[in-house]
Amino acid sequence: MHNQPAPAVEKRRRRWPLIVIIIVALLAGGGVTGYWLTIGKPEFAAPEASPSPERSAVPVLAPIGLGGSAAATRMREALDPLINGSELGQNVNASVVDLRTGTVVYDHRGNAVRTPASNAKIITAAAVLATRGAGYRITTKAYAGATPGEVVLVAAGDVTLAGGNEGYYAGAGRLSDLADQIKKNLGGVAPTKVILDTSLYTGQLLGPGWDPDEHEQGYTSKILPIMIDGGRSDLRQKIMPFTRYAEPDLAAGRALARLLGVPEEAVTKGTVVTGAAELGAVQSAPMLRQLEQMLAESDNTLAEALARQVALARNKPASFEGGAAATQEVLVELGLPADQAHLVDGAGYSRQNQVSPAVFTGLLRLAADGKHPKIGDVINALPVAGWSGSMATRFAESDALNGRGVVRAKSGTLNGINAISGVVQTMDGGLYAFSVLANQVPVGQYPAQEALDRIVARIAACGCG
Repeated sequence: MHNQPAPAVEKRRRRWPLIVIIIVALLAGGGVTGYWLTIGKPEFAAPEASPSPERSAVPVLAPIGLGGSAAATRMREALDPLINGSELGQNVNASVVDLRTGTVVYDHRGNAVRTPASNAKIITAAAVLATRGAGYRITTKAYAGATPGEVVLVAAGDVTLAGGNEGYYAGAGRLSDLADQIKKNLGGVAPTKVILDTSLYTGQLLGPGWDPDEHEQGYTSKILPIMIDGGRSDLRQKIMPFTRYAEPDLAAGRALARLLGVPEEAVTKGTVVTGAAELGAVQSAPMLRQLEQMLAESDNTLAEALARQVALARNKPASFEGGAAATQEVLVELGLPADQAHLVDGAGYSRQNQVSPAVFTGLLRLAADGKHPKIGDVINALPVAGWSGSMATRFAESDALNGRGVVRAKSGTLNGINAISGVVQTMDGGLYAFSVLANQVPVGQYPAQEALDRIVARIAACGCG
């Protein structure tokens, strides 16, 4: 079982009390409340956007806090009945942290590690922002080969390249633009051959603990440093699992060959010659936009490509091992407990990944505190419950409806594993990070998801602010 974005559902009108709270938070200014102003359907944010000017208005009707111990008591009373003895089984771990103070207000074995499934993508996103930055773009270049007419396409780690007029990823670089530049810069020499340089990546093509036929199941591709449309061979498909190219790097080379008028059989692998003339270049969308798409759709292939950008930024091998090591370095530098996170891939696809709920809530707390601006966009990139991405159809049951529109979260699903981590605004103005990781779940995907939704919705309804 894997994360699958579900069809969009009818949007519901927000409650007036929540709108009043948001307006009050804006008037109060400062701190963690600012990102909640984007709680509607998110548009891709400009990576270098300037912050809004600070307002000096006096707070009106500010919520009265309960204080640490009182809030913890109220949260325990709200959540214990939903976690102890629930359909999620006996292996449920949870952590809830007040984003304004950093206080742990609920802990249910929150420091114990569990398999997080796709919740690991939150960590990958934070590591990308901390190392590459929100505005970084991957540049794919073509060079002249050793003989006239040869074109060397150098893979730079961009798996989002658009192979046709309509690419899968928003804002992606287009091979057609690269082909136009190449033909112009060849100066009248006809292209004769495409050489594909894929030397950037090292190591295995499939992650530790992945099934040997994982790329054939449609939830991910082989992980190679260049692809068109994330390795998807049929863009008419909109929901996982997708049909994938067996050799996604060669598919990209052959797509360029067709655009250049070169026979597909003239595509080979090789390396660029030092000092070769550049024939053209195209850039990917900024990292922030790619992270938004990766988190919204739980895109495993894109997550692995972005984890390798962390490795490259840290001068480590662009491999599963290098990406995991570089990402864990970032966690340690942020002050998160090193013994509570063991990563082997960037997508959370492997059951060998082990992370505690406390690492997720701690990371989200750092993203919200204003002192770590590089990773702050992790929160805004999370899909919104009942509105966008893999959260679009979540919180639909009657006992979880109050989570819609006020929860930003990432789900995680493998067979017997269900997880959810994110941030929530409560009815009384509280702001919390939460993480619930359930392993060895005895029920199927959808009953488990509904149980998780009820837990988070109870946080949203808690008078714990």
